[in-house]
Amino acid sequence: MSLNDDALEYHAKGRAGKIKVVPTKSCVTADDLSLAYSPGVAAPCLAIEKNPEDAYKYTAKGNLVAVLSNGSAVLGLGNIGALAGKPVMEGKGVLFKRFADIDVFDIEVDTQDVDEMVRFCEMISPTFGGINLEDIRAPECFEIEERLKESLDIPVFHDDQHGTAIISAAALLNGIEIQDKKIGEVKVVFSGAGAASISCAKLYKDLGVLPENILMTDSQGVMWKGRGKGFNKYKEEFVAETECRTLSDALVGADVFVGLSQAGLVSQDMVKSMADRPLVFAMANPDPEIIPPDAMAARPDAICATGRSDYANQVNNVLGFPFIFRGALDVRASKINEEMKQAATYALAELAKRGEAVPDAVKQAYPGESFDFGPTYIIPKPFDPRVLLYVAPAVAKAAMDSGVAREPIDLKEYETKLQQMLGEIASL
Repeated sequence: MSLNDDALEYHAKGRAGKIKVVPTKSCVTADDLSLAYSPGVAAPCLAIEKNPEDAYKYTAKGNLVAVLSNGSAVLGLGNIGALAGKPVMEGKGVLFKRFADIDVFDIEVDTQDVDEMVRFCEMISPTFGGINLEDIRAPECFEIEERLKESLDIPVFHDDQHGTAIISAAALLNGIEIQDKKIGEVKVVFSGAGAASISCAKLYKDLGVLPENILMTDSQGVMWKGRGKGFNKYKEEFVAETECRTLSDALVGADVFVGLSQAGLVSQDMVKSMADRPLVFAMANPDPEIIPPDAMAARPDAICATGRSDYANQVNNVLGFPFIFRGALDVRASKINEEMKQAATYALAELAKRGEAVPDAVKQAYPGESFDFGPTYIIPKPFDPRVLLYVAPAVAKAAMDSGVAREPIDLKEYETKLQQMLGEIASL
């Protein structure tokens, strides 16, 4: 059978789809029924009416995230619509549960109007502890997230933007350390100017990359001042004063390549033109801009990363969103801010340096691979259970330190709770 056949069978066998809802309280007797529904359910309803914060005490709100999409930019499939994107949203729900024990309702919204998307999210927000926006095209995704962050008091996070930025930024920090470079000196070239590229560039700047050392290309080449009109306000931030006109021009002397575009755009000669000890992050999916064997053949001193699991240094968003939401939910954060994103980045980078402590289960899942911090291990593996223990507390602490946590916690007690959670997750 082909991969497509296997995937169709996987989704169709048994109960269709990948998720279900199960009760968390007993409902097998008449007394149970009277507590779960009428007349007993009136008591928590009236308590919440008096104090809305009691919704976190008496309902599932505090551990419930909406994975919400309009299907306008689904994986590498494009604008396939809300219904066709549902398998992806269900899959996202599986990952939230499997990696951080967070419950999810996937919600597919049949509109591509920004105002309707924003208003819909605002209307359903009482149900959820947070909203994960997913597979919404640029530039609409920027406006939707910005407006919701202003109007809602729960975390709103567009993973296609920030997840890729956080994971790749951790790889960047470790990569330049290994290559003996300084973040304030590296020249970074982006292939692609969509949501992920712009978010990556913003976070890299926050971490210390100088704006004048960033060049970004879109479908028309390098985004340079004087090229003409047509840049939206999000691209405008990265329009540069430069003589470079093509991706090939931009890569000459570059320290870092960040690919979020399409397969095959980068040749071996282009990699050869880069600075000594370059970083080549070719993250187009499913096929990268250049495959690591070709990049390494051209430049043996390079460190490579992709979005794929069959090469070293996979930039996989599952290293981010479950644990970022876990930390945010557990302190009832009103938003996911820049401090929390940076905290997640630094936590992932630090974890990769503890390769000697990689659990045996992870080593068995990746036989023959080295877990010593170095060129082929700059970010943790997706199935490393320690990510929960590193990222969630870092995010929770950043939320408390930055003043967006409404329920501060004791971090020592929290780490113990997360350790216990790992055992429960293993049984899912």
